[in-house]
Amino acid sequence: MSRAPMMQPQIILLKEGTDSSQGKGQLLSNINACGAVVDTVKTTLGPRGMDKLMVDERGEVTISNDGATIMKLLDIVHPAAKTLVDIARSQDAEVGDGTTSVVLLAGELLKEVKGYIEDGVSPHVIIKGYRNAARLAINKVKELAVKINKDNEEEFRDLLSKCAATAMSSKLIYSQKDFFTKMVVDAVLQLDQDTLNEKLIGVKRVPGGAMQDSMLINGVAFKKTFSYAGFEQQPKSFKNPKILCLNVELELKAEKDNAEVRVEEVSEYQAIVDAEWQIIFQKLEAIVASGAKVVLSKLPIGDLATQYFADRDIFCAGRVAKDDMDRVIQAVGGAVQSTCSDLKPEHLGVCESFEEKQVGGERFNIFEGCTQAKTCTLILRGGAEQFIAEVERSLHDAIMIVRRAIKNNLVVAGGGATEMELSKYLRVHSRTIEGKQQLIIGAFAKALEVIPRQLCDNAGFDATDILNQLRMKHAQGATWYGVDINNETIADNYEAFVWEPALVKTNAIAAATEAACLILSVDETIKNAQSEKPQAGMPRGGGGMGRGRGMPRR
Repeated sequence: MSRAPMMQPQIILLKEGTDSSQGKGQLLSNINACGAVVDTVKTTLGPRGMDKLMVDERGEVTISNDGATIMKLLDIVHPAAKTLVDIARSQDAEVGDGTTSVVLLAGELLKEVKGYIEDGVSPHVIIKGYRNAARLAINKVKELAVKINKDNEEEFRDLLSKCAATAMSSKLIYSQKDFFTKMVVDAVLQLDQDTLNEKLIGVKRVPGGAMQDSMLINGVAFKKTFSYAGFEQQPKSFKNPKILCLNVELELKAEKDNAEVRVEEVSEYQAIVDAEWQIIFQKLEAIVASGAKVVLSKLPIGDLATQYFADRDIFCAGRVAKDDMDRVIQAVGGAVQSTCSDLKPEHLGVCESFEEKQVGGERFNIFEGCTQAKTCTLILRGGAEQFIAEVERSLHDAIMIVRRAIKNNLVVAGGGATEMELSKYLRVHSRTIEGKQQLIIGAFAKALEVIPRQLCDNAGFDATDILNQLRMKHAQGATWYGVDINNETIADNYEAFVWEPALVKTNAIAAATEAACLILSVDETIKNAQSEKPQAGMPRGGGGMGRGRGMPRR
């Protein structure tokens, strides 16, 4: 008698409500999601790129052309497409510019191999080909790059200005590029050339006025802090003042914590009060004896101290922000003191001039002519708050580009010239390889052309015609020919001074390739069901109507 086959028990691996999708369809879905993100940002590329107006859940409006800012504000929920947000952020943090380019390139790399995926080519074959192509492209960029000559200071400065102007070419401030490129180059050259810490370039926004009213302070400027009665009697400008920076509270106030003092008679209580006054007066006398004419503190400076300093022609400001205080120390010298008991001349800083003056609707404390200065401050003016914020983002990109140009010493031509040369080089190389790798490296070469093509599309040019001309020129050995936006043709962009640090290109190619390979290596997406959270103020499991709505059990 034959036995019936045993039923296999059903294995439940994931909890109910978990969404799982896998296989070729899942991979194509991820590629399509990345394509949708690229379609959003691609119109912002280049000098004729458009801006995006973003409104967040609180109703705050941001108008921006910066790829990293747009990607950050898009609030993308698709797990694969979030990879593009990460590469835009890493490009912004590492280089400062090329954020839109890196997203565009990653999307195009995926788009080029979509057909191969549909035809059944293994993603690992594509990943191997892409990594090989990226390595070849990065080495070629390093080979093509032109070394900056730092010996001639005027020539070096001019080159940095060209790099800054290229970074600004797609921004709102391009109409005032001469004004802002000088400001950016001056600001970066002001920094310590060994570290080039961009955080020491302070940026203050003051609504009102025109863009040209923006200024670079060769030192430190920060908004006037909260002040007490007596402040108006203090002098507001000094020549060659000594500056004391404190982390001390100069104020008589009630104890924060519960304090208990046992006294036997009234005179003892009076002695305690007198001691408090004596302590603060000792601090104030020590500050005056140090010779300081400007006193800054991270903690409050009360009305007693304010009036005491006013009587002695000393300026004071309390509650100074930590980053402003740090930059003051960087500029004037000295050190922040946490006590007033042992003040020495080396603890004080000095500058040529200090002044509190009106800028727009705000008053600013300005330290200029700082002998130790390794820092500076940009005061930005403009009509709308959103406009000034976009100016700040644009200047950040330009500052990072100039900083990278100084550090890395190598530049290449922009305007799609480098991408077209790399595309030609990879196409020629692919013909020396047999099998599927030839197709994959050819796809990488074609994907690189997305940059000049999108520059043409955004400017309203005939992209097919311009790209054909560029292919012909590069085949003839014209390495630096790219898109000429101003004349709707092609031109030698190196001769036209459209320059970018080579690091922008190498970083963008490496990041875009890694992102594309990461997405291609994912064959399954598992989305866990959202856990049920108890309602606020109710015990776990106590949601819903409960048993009898609080009625007693029967």
